[in-house]
Amino acid sequence: MRMTLHTDYALRMLIYVATRPDRMCTVNEVASAYDLSRNHLLKVAQTLRDLGLVETTRGRSGGIRLAKVPEEIAVGALVRATEEEFSLAECMQAGGRACAISPACRLKSMLHEALGAFLAVLDKYTLADIVVNRAALGPLLGIDTTTAHQAKGEQAK
Repeated sequence: MRMTLHTDYALRMLIYVATRPDRMCTVNEVASAYDLSRNHLLKVAQTLRDLGLVETTRGRSGGIRLAKVPEEIAVGALVRATEEEFSLAECMQAGGRACAISPACRLKSMLHEALGAFLAVLDKYTLADIVVNRAALGPLLGIDTTTAHQAKGEQAK
């Protein structure tokens, strides 16, 4: 199983945005942090907005931020929503060529079972599970996480 770049980038964008819960993020920041195509990430941001996972604001102070708390963003559901198809072999594709052994082949059912197991594992996790180590992720993405934590600490006093 190999996820499309769209799904991969959607997960990366959510990770970045979840690592900066204190402010709006821009697509340019995400593109720079991961060294990815800005144009592709614009499409990803639109998909995430359409799925209700991020809020987008246009304009000078605009950007993107999570529309839900990370605990409510299920990884399995995101993968199902962003993947175009889950054909692990040609015989599983809609309109795929017929295989000579299709009437007696058991591989197709095994692949369906394997795909189900793959998605079942992802269903156990949320975005919160991915970013639980936010302090370690931040510096790798060029984010100063200490400032946000200090500001929250000062507000609590």
